[in-house]
Amino acid sequence: MTFDSLIPGTLLRRYKRFLADVELVDGSEITAHCPNTGAMTGCAEPGSPVWLSVSDSKTRKYPHTWELVDTARGMACIHSARANRVVEEAIAAGIVDSLAGYAELRREVKYGTGSRADLQLEDPDRGLCTLEVKSVTLCRDGGIGVFPDAVSDRARKHLDELAALARAGERAVIFFCVFHTGIERVRPAWDIDPRYGEALLAALAAGVEAMAWTAEVSPAGLELVGELPVETTPP
Repeated sequence: MTFDSLIPGTLLRRYKRFLADVELVDGSEITAHCPNTGAMTGCAEPGSPVWLSVSDSKTRKYPHTWELVDTARGMACIHSARANRVVEEAIAAGIVDSLAGYAELRREVKYGTGSRADLQLEDPDRGLCTLEVKSVTLCRDGGIGVFPDAVSDRARKHLDELAALARAGERAVIFFCVFHTGIERVRPAWDIDPRYGEALLAALAAGVEAMAWTAEVSPAGLELVGELPVETTPP
């Protein structure tokens, strides 16, 4: 996906989860929407260069949306909802080989107990393939990316529901979309949410596939560019 012209600035602070104060290059200060519910560890340091998009909606209280941040370890996209579109575009373009060739691609498909799958693929010969997409931005020493960056009951629920599909004979995928250029491999965040790590191991044992792909992240846009290893061995 490509961005329209993003506005550069400097992060002053992130607060109340959904708000961030930013100083623009002309010295003015604005409040922007922060589209990320996680802890954003390493991605919300005051003084970091950031980039914002602007909405022309007349009903928005904060027209600016925080999109990117230049961290000490690399560029990151903190707009977690962008991951669905980036993965969808890559699948549609045939970039993700193991998910190429399906006849149909749908978004936000109801499944499980009140959940909506981020993406669902279908083909007359191959059947259904349900994907949950997770944005990964927490980068640690050695290029290790971990997920989640905060305890997440919702993320565990998605794994349980994917496992149920796999046990029923359907293809199910947990897809880690790596939105941090410093990450070289992906692991569960055992120290943050050990129950998520356990749920991931159970899902894999049930037949769920785990994939991780890294994105090129820049003010020009976002694009999946290569697969990364997923390491699941507990510490």
